[in-house]
Amino acid sequence: MMRSLFSAVSGLKTHQTAMDVIGNNVANVNTTAYKSSRALFQDIYSQTISAATAPTTTSGGINAKQVGLGVTTAAIGLNMTEGNTQTTSNPLDLAISGEGFFVISDGSGGYLYTRNGAFQLDSQGYLITTNGNYVMGIAEDHNSATSLIDDDDSSTLTGASLTRLRLFGSETVGATTYEYSDYAIDSNGYITATVTETTGTGSTTSTQRVGRLVLATFNNTAGLEKVGSSCYEQSLNSGTPDYDFVNVGPAGSLKVGALEMSNVDLANELTNMIVVQRGYQANSRVITVSDTMLEELINLKR
Repeated sequence: MMRSLFSAVSGLKTHQTAMDVIGNNVANVNTTAYKSSRALFQDIYSQTISAATAPTTTSGGINAKQVGLGVTTAAIGLNMTEGNTQTTSNPLDLAISGEGFFVISDGSGGYLYTRNGAFQLDSQGYLITTNGNYVMGIAEDHNSATSLIDDDDSSTLTGASLTRLRLFGSETVGATTYEYSDYAIDSNGYITATVTETTGTGSTTSTQRVGRLVLATFNNTAGLEKVGSSCYEQSLNSGTPDYDFVNVGPAGSLKVGALEMSNVDLANELTNMIVVQRGYQANSRVITVSDTMLEELINLKR
């Protein structure tokens, strides 16, 4: 059979993959913190009809004769550039300015990572995502005389040191009950609240730091794998996460009352859609012409 027939089939497949990627980007043009993707092509191996020859004293060298055998998808890469920021005035909406991902619990002891800061509170006052996953950070430990909240040394942070963050509600530690109210989050990730401490001898009320958000950074953010719900998970090529306090080291700062928008460039996507459509059309035409040539060959014997 004709090589062009199979090359064109591979062209149809790869252009369909590219259109799938573009379609998903367009579908997520308004998805909070969505990161666009792009399909990259590369040629498949070529069939060598005759090998190259070296020049001699009597004649020059001859280049190899090769016929390409099609195209394949080399990669579907993530564009991890920061999206525009949209003000919402919701005090629990947080946008990351700079590097980093929010750390959230996956519900089974592991962590997922997201830049979607559209958070809310559950009935017990814990900070959660819209899917109910706990947002992780460093919380005030009333059982310990020391606290990591005011320590900017992120080298002490590990995945095991992260915990849920409570912004309001009450908890009892020993003989003391702590009641949280009037919470706020600042650009450095500090969570403050009005805390009423009640013991057997009475109550005291003060404004305290009750928690601090932590961001995860990776050596290769494009190596993260999407798992849905605007979340990513660590992969073999992303590197292990480094945990840092907000606005410390490589971690960015927060914009409170704002959300990061999708980084999809709609004009670029629609232009790419035209290019891919025409590429698909051209490959289908190659199949049609190849079929016509085969028909002529068959018709030689009547």
